Amino acid sequence: MQMPTPDAAILARKDQIVKRLQSVLPDGAVVHDPIQTRVYECDALTAYKCPPLCAVLPATTAEVSAVMRVCHEEGVPVVPRGAGTSLAGGALPTADSVILGVARLNDVLETDYANRMIRVQSGRTNLSVTGAVEEEGFFYAPDPSSQLACAIAGNIAMNSGGAHCLKYGVTTNNLMGVTMVMADGEVVEVGGAHLDSGGLDLLGLICGSEGQLGVVTEATLRILAKPEGARPVLVGFDSNEVAGACVSDIIKSGILPVAIEFMDRPCIRATEAFAGAGYPDCEALLIIEVEGSDAEIDDQLARIVKIARAHNPVELRESTSAEESAKIWLGRKSAFGAMGQINDYMCLDGTIPVSELPLVLRRIGEMSKEYGLDVGNVFHAGDGNMHPLILFDANKPGDLEKCEAFGADILKLCVEVGGCLTGEHGVGVEKRDLMVSQYNQTDLEIQLAVKDVFDPAWLLNPAKVFPLASTETRRAS
Repeated sequence: MQMPTPDAAILARKDQIVKRLQSVLPDGAVVHDPIQTRVYECDALTAYKCPPLCAVLPATTAEVSAVMRVCHEEGVPVVPRGAGTSLAGGALPTADSVILGVARLNDVLETDYANRMIRVQSGRTNLSVTGAVEEEGFFYAPDPSSQLACAIAGNIAMNSGGAHCLKYGVTTNNLMGVTMVMADGEVVEVGGAHLDSGGLDLLGLICGSEGQLGVVTEATLRILAKPEGARPVLVGFDSNEVAGACVSDIIKSGILPVAIEFMDRPCIRATEAFAGAGYPDCEALLIIEVEGSDAEIDDQLARIVKIARAHNPVELRESTSAEESAKIWLGRKSAFGAMGQINDYMCLDGTIPVSELPLVLRRIGEMSKEYGLDVGNVFHAGDGNMHPLILFDANKPGDLEKCEAFGADILKLCVEVGGCLTGEHGVGVEKRDLMVSQYNQTDLEIQLAVKDVFDPAWLLNPAKVFPLASTETRRAS
């Protein structure tokens, strides 16, 4: 993967830039020692690394604004960073950039249970938002697998989802407003403590913009009352295609589970060795969870079980207790860590129409044989958000390149069947050169023009989202 050539003039002014940043931030908030900046050289896409010029750790919107003003005046690129859990290289720095970490922006600013909202600083972790309101019987719905660590800032940047997004939606469906610092340091408020504000849908534009338009420092989020109860059913099948067909039939029936999760044999075996969840020996399994009152749960599960039985499952296990529910979910929650025990892997993120699941799963299996690389499938099947895990050996010359080519073919397949390049991980650097597979040049020019408006100097999160040639042309002009 190609990175832009760093600006030699910026590198030569490092000491001056660091001093200016130190002048607007408290002691210890500017990290510039070359050894210490290596902490920020990559995110969870660890195949690519580049230490930044320096890193800053502001704790207030005013401090973020001051940093942005300095960087704008100095012409220095800024890479916003949440918790660094991005799997698409969304927070990968360039050598001439300043990493702006939001980890110290972690306070709860306001809660309003009557209007079902909470306002937090954007560095607060996803899971701790629910932690702030759960004693009052509320929760924050988006639940990415990294929710223990990932920050709300990153969730907004990538429009993150999670296992329960089938019913409750992804971040954009639960985001009501933001405080955002523009590239020149101006602070703006978009949306607020209500849904669907008037005027242009700038909030919808900001959510999923991957740090290209501004730095979000505060977020107003929708919180929901906890359901009366929830219960999953585990269903095993003798092929991926049959499991995919079952998902399609459940969705077509009009039932809306809170979650439908898919795992194939490689993931099942890995999680059994890792967590011992007691999963059946089968080619694929689904975890389907519904919620509501006992009567609602019983009715929905009865209909789901009827659909599943029509596909001749090898095992069907309905939870009867909280302990059994936890055991059913244990393997799914452990899947990514379990696969990491086997080999290096690249976790992809593409979205397809649910009706195309059988075809896409079959083609991934065929491509796995063609490339000679194993792949495990674990994903949010209910909304077609796929996460193939391609196994490779990072120490074997050529394996990374082969893995990336395999991944590109999977993502192109997603687009070909009517899907898109990403569901929640974002484009980052991983998929920027694949944007031409989904968008024609006119589409891309419109997106580039939007960034021109928000960030005329093209200093925000460089070398991401758009093909590198487009970025360099815009920045040069």
